[in-house]
Amino acid sequence: MKIVVIGGSGLIGSKLVANLRQKDHQVVAASPDSGVNTITGEGLKEALAGAEVVVDVANSPSFEDQAVLEFFETSGRNLLAAEISAGVTHHVALSVVGTERLPESGYLRAKTAQEALVKESGVPYTIVHSTQFFEFLGGIAQSATDGETVRLPPALFQPISSDDVAAALAEIAVSAPVNGTVEIAGPEKFRMAELVRQYLELRNDSRRVTADVHARYFGAELNDRSLVPGAEARIFPTTFDAWLGRQKMAA
Repeated sequence: MKIVVIGGSGLIGSKLVANLRQKDHQVVAASPDSGVNTITGEGLKEALAGAEVVVDVANSPSFEDQAVLEFFETSGRNLLAAEISAGVTHHVALSVVGTERLPESGYLRAKTAQEALVKESGVPYTIVHSTQFFEFLGGIAQSATDGETVRLPPALFQPISSDDVAAALAEIAVSAPVNGTVEIAGPEKFRMAELVRQYLELRNDSRRVTADVHARYFGAELNDRSLVPGAEARIFPTTFDAWLGRQKMAA
């Protein structure tokens, strides 16, 4: 099966490409570095020729509200139009658990717009809502840092390892499209401020984490339901401690 991974050189994309190639699929790791650009349309026709499945894990280079919206809308339109021309029979899009619950976030408004394009395109699809990746804990801390203080909400979330996200996408890519949304998550719930505090302490980072119910997460205030998946979510096995162990071994 020929599968095109848009964003194939990134954190999730590179792991997904490796997973699919191990299963003997013909995989194109598509990114601007490989001559495939979903914003300009460059290389799309050639990359998608003969493809049955496209998995879109690309992310915007900017999280500024207007820039991220323009990225996902332009990329989505160009990619889906190319898929229709190529006769692609399954579009898989990676998105975020809670997207529809947090319209205050410019980033999640942009993901909602991307999902709407997928749903309206006529291409059979599966949208994958993932919880936050363990690998992004540092980025979450950085986004909430003011001087030596990290101000984050104490809301619940249920993070997942990037390896498990890639494994989920590899399975979904070769399955029939559901024409709906699948949620994936890690096995443990944490308070965001507390987990980030633990993470920074383990890295000997001296910043102080403060829990504040009004602290915003990428523009949105959170409650205990905002980022937590529903009862039908697919739960993957990697715990925070197991993920930490893998990072130490890799180092």
